[in-house]
Amino acid sequence: MFKKITCILFILVATTIIIPEVKAQCSMCTISAEQGTKNGNTQGKGLNSGIIYLLAIPYILIAGIGVLWYKNYRKKVTSTSSN
Repeated sequence: MFKKITCILFILVATTIIIPEVKAQCSMCTISAEQGTKNGNTQGKGLNSGIIYLLAIPYILIAGIGVLWYKNYRKKVTSTSSN
């Protein structure tokens, strides 16, 4: 078990070190955000807020499913143990 965890941890660390920085925005979005922040506009803040929003939704959904699954499993375990 320890070897498996060590191997997975090594692969994750190696992957994060080896992968180069990725700039995956379309050129128009990049230029708009850069010019907007130079001129004092808050387009960059809105772009960052949108990215955080899109990033958070899958984690919230997975956490909600996990909580529901745990509650249903817990009900089944308590009902079978009380019989």
